[in-house]
This record gives sequence, C-alpha cells and structure tokens, in this order.
Amino acid sequence: MSACESRSLARRMDGLALSDIVQIKQRAAQLAGEGRRIVDLSIGEPDFDTPHHIRDAAASAMASGATHYTATAGTPALRAAIARKLARDNRRTAAPGEIIVGVGAKQIIANALLATVEAGDEVIIPAPFWSNYVDMVRFAGGTPVIVPCAMANGFLMTPDQLEAAVTPRTRWLMLNSPSNPTGACYTLDRLRALAHILERHPHVRVMEDAIYERLIYPGHTYHSILDASTALSDRTLWISGVSKAFAMTGWRIGYGVGPKPLIDAMAVVSAQTTSHPCSIAQAAAVAALDGCQDVIDQFRSAFERRRAIVCDGLSALPGIDLIAPAGAFYLFAGVSELLATMTGRGIENDRGLADYFLESAGVALVPGSSFGAPGHVRLSFAAADDALRHAVDRITAAVRALAR
Repeated sequence: MSACESRSLARRMDGLALSDIVQIKQRAAQLAGEGRRIVDLSIGEPDFDTPHHIRDAAASAMASGATHYTATAGTPALRAAIARKLARDNRRTAAPGEIIVGVGAKQIIANALLATVEAGDEVIIPAPFWSNYVDMVRFAGGTPVIVPCAMANGFLMTPDQLEAAVTPRTRWLMLNSPSNPTGACYTLDRLRALAHILERHPHVRVMEDAIYERLIYPGHTYHSILDASTALSDRTLWISGVSKAFAMTGWRIGYGVGPKPLIDAMAVVSAQTTSHPCSIAQAAAVAALDGCQDVIDQFRSAFERRRAIVCDGLSALPGIDLIAPAGAFYLFAGVSELLATMTGRGIENDRGLADYFLESAGVALVPGSSFGAPGHVRLSFAAADDALRHAVDRITAAVRALAR
C-alpha cells in the first residue's frame, strides 16, 4: 500500500464511525428484509406523520416560489417564530441576531463545537449521554470529559461531580434535559445547584440540549439552566428543534439561541458547509411553532400510554432495574443483575445482550455502552402500542429462556 493510500483519510476520522444506533437499525432492517419479524426500538423517532397543517404550509411555500437561498442563520420569518415560541413557552426574549437555524439540532451542536473548541480543550459530558456528543467533541479536536451519573441518583450529575470535572481547559458543559437515553429531567433546585458551581467558573460555557423539552410527563416540569441563573445567559447556548415534538425528524430543522458573537461564529461555519437549511422545511417549521400546539399534547398522551406499556411490562422481570422516565420517549433499563446470571452462556455484557435480543427475540435495542453506561439497554417507546406489547412479550420470553 502506498503512503498516499495509507493516509487517504484525515486523522480526524480516526476512531469515528457510524453510531451504534445507526448500525443496529441497519442490522434490524437487514433481518426484516430476510423475512424476520423485527420490532425495531433502536431509533429515537416518533412513529406519527407530520401534522397536516405543517405539510400544507410546506406545499404553500413551494407553490408561492419560496425555493431560493435563504439567510444563512435562517429566514427572518422562522427566527421571529422561534422568538415568539421562546416568549410563550420559556418566558425568554431573544433578538434575531441571537437565534440561528440549522439542519437539525445536531448541526447546531456541531457548529458550536467547531466554532469554539481547539486541541486540548475539554468538554464535560454527563453519562449516560447521547452517543454523538463524544464523537462531535473529538471531531472538533476537543477532549470529552465523561462524568458517570448513577441510576441511584436518577442519572443526574451532582454539583460535586461538576466541580471535580472543571479544569482550566474546560470550554463547555453539555446538559441534556430531558435526557436521551434516560428520560431524566433536572429539577429547578438541581439546576440551581449546578449553576452555583458554574458561576464560580466564568470560562465554562453551557450547551443545553433541550430537544425533548415539550415531551414531559405529569409530575415533572421542564426547566432551563437559565431559569436557575440569569447570570449564565451570556455563556449559554440553548438548543431545540421541531423534530421530536412535531414528528418532523426528516425535515431537519433545529435551532440555537445564545449570545450574538457565538451565533455569528456558528453562522460562519454554516456558510462554509450547508449554507442554510432547506427553505421549504423552514416554512413548515414556522407553521409548527406558530400553529395549534394541541398536537403536542396528543403525541405526549400517546407516549405516556406507551411508557406505561413498557415500564409495567418489564419492571417485573428478574434482573432488570428501571426508572420511569420523566420525559422524552426512552426507557433506560439496568441489566447488570441479569448479566450476572449469564456466566458461561456466551453473553458477557450489555452489547452481547442487545445482540441476543435482536438475533434471537427479534427486538432491536441499543446497549448502554453506546451511551457511556455499560450494564444497561435503551428502548425507544416511540412505536405503536401493539409493537411495544409484542416487544415486551418477546423480551420476557427471551429472558425466561436464559433462566432455564
């Protein structure tokens, strides 16, 4: 092999690959294509179609000729709709220059990291974490600093853990509430305790991923770190989008709200990569944010019912430990006790267990190792009720088969 061939890819690609979630979904699709009946609970995507009024707005935008380039940071109409949403739902004001629209919330996260992180810079990531966070930090040249957060503490980071993780090289703390993969949600008191630590470290920015903010279950309330401390407003990037709450994953619209110098820098990154999000999708997002919000209540009610199906169905299984999620649409179950009973059965860890559930039971789950939390599995309950009941039955049968 020539020297050219051996270094055909940049070193920044070393260690990067498609996420485990994508690979598991691909394997599930392959098995289904071979005739297997697979219940795919690997992907975090609502099974609902995008509401009609949003699709109608997209059609109207196309018919009216809104098919040209837009402003890099998003159309004025969409940024104004985001500002109205913030005032209505989050009691927060934002100027147009403090808002940027991206090709999904994922691009907002990536652009912020690319605009601010250099080699040797550190980003604090509480675990369990959304698997892409770590790779995005590394791709930007930074060093992920993983803070394990135990189920016994609700999968939430404590102030002492945050204090211990901060160094002079820390550039960001990443907060995801409600969480993917756990559904854990920080209370206002917990956020105040974290904010107290952050106020003592003015060099640390906060990246708050709130993509699931509208999907909160009864007994819980969404709060932002900015509800806990307005002193952090000049160094907080708040991120959300329309994918999860409005069943618009394929439209690829996310947005970030933060200090103008940061937003301007992120727009430069966008200008050199994607230019801007799709003009038609932006028009649809305006309709989503400004239109009737009752659809979110309908989706949330369905997810609440589905949460009960999986929690009630799996909680009685021996060796499985779980906490009912406060938000989002994931169940993150502890399986360490179950794994301890499998010595000599060829299933040594959570990855092996997830493989067993897929290959033997036909249920696609994601191992907790993919989220920085070995000894767990993640199940998405953004699927039809009957599919979830079938999944529970199959998992139950598979666990009992292992116990024989």
